[in-house]
Amino acid sequence: MGIEFDPEYLGRQLLVSVGNTHYMASAKKAKPVVKRLGRPPDTSSVQTRERILVVAREMFSVHGYEITTNRDIATAVGITPGALYHYFGSKLALYLAVHEDTQTQVYEQFTKAIIGHETFIGQFEAVLDIAHEMNIEDASVARFIGAVRVDSGRHPDMAAALSTHVRQREGFFAVMIDLGVNRGEIAKENRLVVQAYLLTVLMGLTDAVSEDHELQKRAIQGIKMAMRGQLVKTS
Repeated sequence: MGIEFDPEYLGRQLLVSVGNTHYMASAKKAKPVVKRLGRPPDTSSVQTRERILVVAREMFSVHGYEITTNRDIATAVGITPGALYHYFGSKLALYLAVHEDTQTQVYEQFTKAIIGHETFIGQFEAVLDIAHEMNIEDASVARFIGAVRVDSGRHPDMAAALSTHVRQREGFFAVMIDLGVNRGEIAKENRLVVQAYLLTVLMGLTDAVSEDHELQKRAIQGIKMAMRGQLVKTS
């Protein structure tokens, strides 16, 4: 009795054999995929730096300078501590960069807000309104500004480095006060009093009521009424 050959069966077996051989060869060559930390995919160096600043501001604003570590920030961003040091050589350098970035954002918004307002009161009210809007959009800004006052009080080297930003803030409001003096809204001898009042108001809005948007809104309304002499009746 002769042996019968089934061409289709042999063809199927050959394909299976070739497939198994290819699979085994591929399996031998395959290497485990190791997920490495580094710059997030599809991001540029500039985007990574901006991401670091945003995350660092949030962490510094919540935990403060002393408790927050570069490793914590790097982990939250999704990069290695070494990659973080590529952008910022120390925690203090990162903190100062966050502060500079925050100040730039704030005073760019303040400068845009006062355009078109030709009186001191009009400009100051515009600053109050945009400060409230910014706080609703990103509460970490106000929290960080408040945290800076605490952190800089504990670290003299930080306070010295931040002195230029203090002058920037004072310079911005000095221009507003000059407008008020020139228009007769502010008596010349009251310049320093008004300056102290403005800074105290803004500090209160960032420190005391930044977390409660409705309370901050009412506080701003009260400040506006006080500035216009409408808050308290005098006999």
